Amino acid sequence: MFRKDLIKAFAYLRTSSATNVGEDKDSQKRQLAAIERFAKRNSFTIVGTFSDDAVWGEDDIASRPGFSAMLDALEANGTRTVIVEDASRFARKVLVQELGIVALIARQVSCWSAAGDIELTNTEDEFKVAMRQVAATFAELEKKRLVKKLKVARERKLQATGKCGGRKTYEERNPAMVELAKKLHRYTINGRKRSLRDIAAELEAAGHVAKNGQRYSATAISRMIAA
Repeated sequence: MFRKDLIKAFAYLRTSSATNVGEDKDSQKRQLAAIERFAKRNSFTIVGTFSDDAVWGEDDIASRPGFSAMLDALEANGTRTVIVEDASRFARKVLVQELGIVALIARQVSCWSAAGDIELTNTEDEFKVAMRQVAATFAELEKKRLVKKLKVARERKLQATGKCGGRKTYEERNPAMVELAKKLHRYTINGRKRSLRDIAAELEAAGHVAKNGQRYSATAISRMIAA
């Protein structure tokens, strides 16, 4: 039951990667948990959650469907508070962040960062405004540093292994299975070489099947013995 002494608020989440999409993914869970802890400490109650999935921090606020839906809901039900995990989740680039904050201020909505208990929409405290902008600048720099670091790591792995990213080969996923497939291919049975389908059947008998639970195709066996 809603307590009258609690202030209604919306939670806003943003994930930058499609792999983070879904209620069971860590990013959304972490963001919502931080927001809920902040709300509990500061007498807020979360009455709605809005999210933008696979949206980069520098993407224009106006192009975000979740943020737009939240603005519509703010205008419709009288809620006047939005809580985010931190300023970088709201937006990484200073300009994008400021434009979003202006959109909330224009609707007389306050926006809080759960990290540090900072009111992002506070325009009266010049120090807090400056801190918010500095935090956004450092978030942007950190993102660029991480992108550069990952690029160097990918290039190093590519030079060392000749492969970086993409789907794992059968040998990478199950070297024992591939070794068995090669062994079955090398040695004859009753004076004849096993066909690809024969090898697939023997792999199945040994407990090696495809992800769908079915016997491997002849094409898959061909890739295994060519590895």
